[in-house]
Amino acid sequence: MAERGRPRGFDKENALLRAMEVFWAKGYEGASMSDLTSAMGIASPSLYAAFGSKEQLFRESLKLYETIESPGIWGAVENAPTAYDAVKGFLIETARVFSRPGKPPGCLVVLSALHATETSDRVRGELIDLRAQTVTELAKRLDRGRQAGEIKADAEVNAIAAYFVTVQQGMSIQARDGATEDHLLAIARAALAAWEPLTGAKRA
Repeated sequence: MAERGRPRGFDKENALLRAMEVFWAKGYEGASMSDLTSAMGIASPSLYAAFGSKEQLFRESLKLYETIESPGIWGAVENAPTAYDAVKGFLIETARVFSRPGKPPGCLVVLSALHATETSDRVRGELIDLRAQTVTELAKRLDRGRQAGEIKADAEVNAIAAYFVTVQQGMSIQARDGATEDHLLAIARAALAAWEPLTGAKRA
């Protein structure tokens, strides 16, 4: 028997995917309950029965986003043979992923809750932590490059990682403002020109 308020044939996974796209396109505050229920094809009681609250729905949407969207960018980092290739893949894949037709432009983690309000403060804090984690993970990859002799021994890998992540976050804003993939690629290549002065190492 269907849960009260939930339509027959309710597909929770598909509904969550639709909710993720609404949050991605409109942000946490901008996504109204009517936006969400319309996209998910359910009524408000069904949403609360399945997900508990808008905040919890956002958290589950965020987990889904990381599961299906992050591998494209981070796969390029993890599979790169050198630290330079890791950063290059990080930015080049970002240009592609942030500007795909049929997907909201930019990054949900970067754009969905930049301003703190009473209703979004906890969500914003979680997103800040995720953005910091991006810097940490990229710094770890750069540190492996430093240990391998690809980067000078006294290079500030945390600052270098923060720089390239800041570029990526700017690419997210540019994409939301309508930048094409070619434009984002040009930004990526310009940022990569800083590799040698930042790391003291030649580009591969």
